[in-house]
Amino acid sequence: MMAEGALDVSRETLGKLEAFAELVQKWTAKINLVSKASVEQVWERHILDSAQIYDLAPAKGHWVDLGSGGGFPGIVVAILSQGAAADHKITLVESDQRKAVFLRTAIRELNLDATVLSERIESIAPLEADVLSARALADLNDLFGFASLHLASDGLALFPKGEKWQKEIVSARELWSCQIDAIKSRSNPKAAILKIKDIVRV
Repeated sequence: MMAEGALDVSRETLGKLEAFAELVQKWTAKINLVSKASVEQVWERHILDSAQIYDLAPAKGHWVDLGSGGGFPGIVVAILSQGAAADHKITLVESDQRKAVFLRTAIRELNLDATVLSERIESIAPLEADVLSARALADLNDLFGFASLHLASDGLALFPKGEKWQKEIVSARELWSCQIDAIKSRSNPKAAILKIKDIVRV
């Protein structure tokens, strides 16, 4: 079922990822963490997809995950960071109270070091993130707006995007200046993870 060979992690880290996958499947029966169509493919569709985001980030600094939802990539990042003994402070932002309860439960049961803020992104004081991630949250224009609030001036944004990522860049460049490096997604060759720095409204 699982493409374990796709991740170069310790047995303990793999065990935590598997335990997290089971938690997601269990809770999705009660609240909509992931779509019913993808709940049986949590590993392939969500965990491996989140792990490739982690691989693109520096191994230290304040990592803020916006709209963490079912914990992708935020909880996966916390598990991988712990397994690699990386020096991350991890903050997950999720305004949906039920999903925030799930995130806190996962952090507690998996013994992770992360904080959950159950508030709206726009209402939180600037978080000065060194790394800012958001998966399936909003279009690039809106994500840049969030980044202008919460990304440190020398920080890195990591935004996975679907097959229309090039159109989103064209639209966003009408309002924003930035440096973008598009990395082909390993889970969908037509999708990309956008590594973005120096975001400034024009």
